[in-house]
Amino acid sequence: MKKSLFSIALLAAPFAVHAQDAGAAPKRESHVAVTKVKEPEKMLKLEVIVPAKAAEVWEAFTTNAGLDTWLWQDCTVDLREGGGWTVHYPGGKTGGGTIVSFRDGRQLVLHAMAPERFPEVRSVGTTAVFDFAPEAEGTRVTLTQTGWKQGKEWDDAYEYLASGNARLLEQLYARFARGPMKWQ
Repeated sequence: MKKSLFSIALLAAPFAVHAQDAGAAPKRESHVAVTKVKEPEKMLKLEVIVPAKAAEVWEAFTTNAGLDTWLWQDCTVDLREGGGWTVHYPGGKTGGGTIVSFRDGRQLVLHAMAPERFPEVRSVGTTAVFDFAPEAEGTRVTLTQTGWKQGKEWDDAYEYLASGNARLLEQLYARFARGPMKWQ
């Protein structure tokens, strides 16, 4: 089942994030650096250093219980190729993607779908690669999103997801900096 990883940005708390075009150093008004690359291949690249060990961040990303601590209170992960990475929102909405591949503790690749407001982008999808690397300060999480096509809807989704994905990673950071989310 292919779902929208990035529709989760709708529920993430608002954080100030500054997106920077490639060629200029990313500015950090939050903990997340966002770089928009337009050529030669259009992509989004987001990075955050999470104040936790890589194994803890991996568990928070790849288990039901882990996702429930920072993403939303009802998530399911089937950590295998072809498995779902799904967020279940009130009202029957879902977010997430299909797991394309993973390297235990190091990388998770999803076929991600955009929010419903971008129907063409949602039906075709993009590739979201999450890399996890130990750092002295914690764990560097890098999201590289590729597979962008041409057209107004694709351009609108690209801009929307630049900030939405930054909020997602900011929420991951907050989970480890301040503790698990307390959902209402």
